[in-house]
Amino acid sequence: MKIEHIAMYVNDLELAKQFFEKYMGGKSNDMYHNEKTGFKSYFLTFDDGARLELMNKPDMEDTYKSLKRTGFIHIAFSVGSKEKVDLLTEEMKKDGYEVISGPRTTGDGYYESCIVAIEGNQIEITI
Repeated sequence: MKIEHIAMYVNDLELAKQFFEKYMGGKSNDMYHNEKTGFKSYFLTFDDGARLELMNKPDMEDTYKSLKRTGFIHIAFSVGSKEKVDLLTEEMKKDGYEVISGPRTTGDGYYESCIVAIEGNQIEITI
């Protein structure tokens, strides 16, 4: 069994798509738009075949996203080396994203950094 895809609702569909294309190398399909419901989505595919669906619809609820909330808390992207973790973290920091940890080696052995990026959601960058 494998996870087929992960989905997230976002307010700014285009900005979210651009983020995952620029920093994580995602390749997007054409936008799906259900004119009847107003639902819109993109599927982004990453090098290893993992997929992320970005979605938007009218009248979404956008509540505060505590960094200690229950439920899904981050998406982790493996970039292949410590150097790439460091470089991507620095690039995202220069572009104005908040680095909340790292780059560092965690107690469980991961070399990672964690960024607050798309609409308050955390992105982890790891080897």
